[in-house]
Amino acid sequence: MKPSLAKGTRDFTAQEVSRRKYIINILQNNFELFGFQPLETPSFENLSTLTGKYGEEGDRLIFKILNSGDYTSEVNQEDWDNKNHQKLVSQISEKALRYDLTVPFARFVAMNHGKLTFPFKRSQIQPVWRADRPQKGRYREFYQCDADVVGSESLLQEVELVQLYLKSFADLKVPVTIHMNNRKILSGLAEYAGITDKLIDFTVALDKLDKIGKEGVVKELLEREISQESIDKLDFLFSQSDDALENLLQLKEKFAGNEIGLKGVEELEYVLTQSLSLGVDMQNLVFNITLARGLDYYTGAIFEVKADEVAMGSIGGGGRYDNLTEVFGVKNIPGIGISFGLDRIYLVMEELNLFPEEASSKIEYLFANAGGEETIEALKLIMQLRAKGISAELYPENAKINKQFTYAEKKGIKNMVFLGEEEIKNNTVTYKDLEAGEKKTVSLEEFLGV
Repeated sequence: MKPSLAKGTRDFTAQEVSRRKYIINILQNNFELFGFQPLETPSFENLSTLTGKYGEEGDRLIFKILNSGDYTSEVNQEDWDNKNHQKLVSQISEKALRYDLTVPFARFVAMNHGKLTFPFKRSQIQPVWRADRPQKGRYREFYQCDADVVGSESLLQEVELVQLYLKSFADLKVPVTIHMNNRKILSGLAEYAGITDKLIDFTVALDKLDKIGKEGVVKELLEREISQESIDKLDFLFSQSDDALENLLQLKEKFAGNEIGLKGVEELEYVLTQSLSLGVDMQNLVFNITLARGLDYYTGAIFEVKADEVAMGSIGGGGRYDNLTEVFGVKNIPGIGISFGLDRIYLVMEELNLFPEEASSKIEYLFANAGGEETIEALKLIMQLRAKGISAELYPENAKINKQFTYAEKKGIKNMVFLGEEEIKNNTVTYKDLEAGEKKTVSLEEFLGV
């Protein structure tokens, strides 16, 4: 049988692993600078922990794990005969791979809230799984890099997370724009259009604007039984100016007497003005009134980060979720968090050629193998280099020198070292810089940097 990969998964070469580690190291460093503590949770959770937290579309994308053994033995025969999918799932599957890092984090907080110091700030970098249709930048197994704060309603947390985003992408040299909105504004819009009972349908459709355009959104709203009259009242959403504060002023007028909508405008206005006062360039922040983010658990600010020079969709996102732990029986723990999309950030950096040379894993020295006692001396010298943190290896066989050179070139090794009888006798080392093509003989002390 010909081997193949499962759809939506990838193998990573040495260079890819090194470059991913480069991104992760920068993110981890910034998480620590901003006071976030690392956390890891299991790769799978109880299915009941995950379902009902991501909306109808999200629930369909959860990878369920079949129960061990004869998972059909406990199945209701009538449900089986009728192929009642929704009822069968809970009977044959008790576990599922995690869909994101936020819900498992909320579960952790609910289980440990008595031991935590609030506000509690955590960072987490782990893989997640979604049964999505694979395409460029969208995989079924991918990493999320999250930073969350729970136990604080202060809008300064939103301001801090904007700073975290901007500093991290500046360190990666990726030019980005942060799109912002507020779920209370979306609730206010639903109230303004008389479709409060259709809030979820409204936000799910609106969240697809980038993919299906205004015409597609309008069509989906009609399919979700939202009237043409309501859609007409919302038509201004599709023709916003470039001035965020001007758009918020326009909303204030439309939201006269609309308490939740005005609250959302006030919150977003605060985050924008405080970010500006800290020196953030307004070109880096966009008030995107059509930004909805499809997840049901957001209650306030929502963020989405887009690369300026590459058509990639979002490379980061997040928002405030003040009620998430309530579903686990723990009330009054507000939270907010953001996520960095490692895989998409990688693709953007690759396309823009932003990876520095040190982001690639390269061996410094390959020792040629001439056979005999010289190999033992070479191994002793290799041990000394490794003790100094310098990468080195010995070609394992006494092969023709051309074959050893070819090996070094294909692996991108920087230097080829020759340690023969003459070098051992004179306490010297001969090496060739394979990039410059220069050959040198130096003393052993000079070579080791003693």
